[in-house]
Amino acid sequence: MKATKKRKLLLISLMVLFLFVAENTIAQEKKQMVRIAKIKVHPTHLDAYNKALKEQMNAAIQLEPGVLTYYAVSDKNVPTNITILEIYADTIAYKSHIETVHFKKYKTTVKDMVQSLELVDVDLIAAAVKDKK
Repeated sequence: MKATKKRKLLLISLMVLFLFVAENTIAQEKKQMVRIAKIKVHPTHLDAYNKALKEQMNAAIQLEPGVLTYYAVSDKNVPTNITILEIYADTIAYKSHIETVHFKKYKTTVKDMVQSLELVDVDLIAAAVKDKK
């Protein structure tokens, strides 16, 4: 086979592989469950709440393969307003998560610290992550 034909075949093979990977990635993202939790914490319990939250988040990320992302932020002007972004592989992973010992411990620990909780299920439109090289 001539070099030109080999290059064309290689290029076509790479394009097919890229399309397969891209399609598979899109399908995975569509299966994912993405949720935002908006939490109002009682001011006198903020430190204890943050400690319990960090413990639960770290356990979930370390122990549960279906928990993909967990970010918690507080409002700079009102630190008792906490927003959490959670991304799970799918709804099965989420249902498994809320049955874990660490999640149940968190819920029991913070039940009197939380003044309000709003859970918002959202669709992921796009994601961009910087490569850590």
